[in-house]
Amino acid sequence: MFSPEEREALRAELLARARHDNRISGGAVTGSGSIDALDRWSDVDLAFGVRDRDQLLPTLEDFTQFMRDGPGAIDTVDVRRDPWIYRVFLLPNTLQVDLAMAPATDFGARTPSFRLAFGEARDAPHVPQPDPRELIGYGWLYGLHVRSSITRRRPWQALYMLNSMRDQVVALAELAAGLPAREARGVDRLPARVRKPLEATIAARLEIDELRRAFAATAAGLLRQARGVDPAFAERLGPVLKLLVRTASNPSA
Repeated sequence: MFSPEEREALRAELLARARHDNRISGGAVTGSGSIDALDRWSDVDLAFGVRDRDQLLPTLEDFTQFMRDGPGAIDTVDVRRDPWIYRVFLLPNTLQVDLAMAPATDFGARTPSFRLAFGEARDAPHVPQPDPRELIGYGWLYGLHVRSSITRRRPWQALYMLNSMRDQVVALAELAAGLPAREARGVDRLPARVRKPLEATIAARLEIDELRRAFAATAAGLLRQARGVDPAFAERLGPVLKLLVRTASNPSA
């Protein structure tokens, strides 16, 4: 298990390497480290601008080789948000290191958690919060598949679809509260009166009756959130959600 001291030493070493790399135009601390919110379990999040677009991948590969030879990274996964590449490293001591790189012309804060450590950064539009109407749409779409999975007696598939449906409800609640609404980053900061009803959306057992119960709670949560987004649409959506829940229990209803 990594220690905070090991984590911060690696962060400092990566920043120092980047600062002395002529290909890099600027570097920033991102994530919790940029807003003084580090805790025992925080990872290392850094972002870099690369002067020459054609040197972005070679620069990232050089840093990757360092991560393998030095800290001993055992695997990586890339998340691409063109023109950004986010390479995530897994270390043997379970530390996660995220290195993001973009051409210098695109290097800038995409979220509020960005603190320039050296060099230059551009003014960049922040990644927007999810569209609430889209979340509602995905909510009823997953709901359709919850019902079909339940009626086909496919509990594992039903659970997957149910969990995905709940994710939309959670994101809607986070949006309504002005909290980060991606990857459940704001859910634990929701007011108890909002968070408590969400507990009923969790299936306690992989049994059809329990899945039906959790489905009913999730559909009710989706409708509740939809009313706060578009009351007129919620009036049309409500009967359909109730029909989905009813026919999950009685397909001939």
